[in-house]
Amino acid sequence: MLSKIFEALYFKVLVNIVVKRASTVVYIETLSKKRSISTIHSEFDTKECNKKMQDFIKDYIKESPYYYISLLDRATVQGAIPTCEKHKRLYYYSDLNDTKYKCYNRKWTYYTSKSELYKIEKIYKEIGLDFIFSPFVLLNEFFQDKIDEGKLALYVLIEETYISLAVFENTQLLYAEHLDIEAASEFDDILLSNDIQEDLELGLEEEGIDLENMDVEDDDDEIELEDFGDIEDLDSLEDIDEFDDSKDVEEELLESEDVLEESNEDRFNEDYQRFSLIQTSVAHYYKDERYESKFLENIYIADGIGVSSDLKKYLEEEMFFNVYIRRVELDAEICELTKRELDL
Repeated sequence: MLSKIFEALYFKVLVNIVVKRASTVVYIETLSKKRSISTIHSEFDTKECNKKMQDFIKDYIKESPYYYISLLDRATVQGAIPTCEKHKRLYYYSDLNDTKYKCYNRKWTYYTSKSELYKIEKIYKEIGLDFIFSPFVLLNEFFQDKIDEGKLALYVLIEETYISLAVFENTQLLYAEHLDIEAASEFDDILLSNDIQEDLELGLEEEGIDLENMDVEDDDDEIELEDFGDIEDLDSLEDIDEFDDSKDVEEELLESEDVLEESNEDRFNEDYQRFSLIQTSVAHYYKDERYESKFLENIYIADGIGVSSDLKKYLEEEMFFNVYIRRVELDAEICELTKRELDL
């Protein structure tokens, strides 16, 4: 009783951390009697918990002995399986020897790598961590209204570097997968190079050009790409400056449009890569005999980064999904998970 009275005298400070591709977002909410009285959002150009971030967080948590620091799990090796039954049943779906796992609502289990968990705890040892939330728990809570309806659907959480997918029916998890976008990108680059070479050879064959029997008239005329160095460096050569003094507003506008086009192209490539990963994961769901696979028609996406309309188009036109996208603020959603844990 006295502890409750003592606790009521202080604010509660909730610190929520999301690690992105090259930065870290910190969202802090202060509560008084379960009511939010202030919020602050800051982003740091680091993936580690450096001194600047530590000082920022410490300035807020020193105001109250009741503070809680939460992080969205950033482990590469993590996932969820459709059972809470121990021993043989759990290990039927995944090798959990090097993981920590926990049952969710007595229905399904989420897990994460022990070694990566220890690394995370070491990174934040100066400030400590109270909660590390699984993206699958966040996904379940964020789409709870849809999952509770009981209809079969695929649910996807999109972060900058990860995609977390889960199939639910009648509130029960049927399948889940956690995908590292950057690791997949490196692998896809190799495959893409092979595909381009195959497409080139096929195109030449269709034109009647035989690569193997092609004669080169003069070896001295052969030019290697290496002779040009890095192609990107051509844009920054200081020796070519004839047009520098003659730039006008129209030329500068065209340059801005080029930058925009490059940005749009990057988004196009990333969204196509996300589509490819989702497509591959759905194929795993259908083919893997360990899972109760049923035909999927609906996909709900929790968009944590701001994807383009291209992703929706790919999913609709290539996989014939009914696509529903909700914007999610990951840091604020982690804060909501913390409140549920603390019954605030």
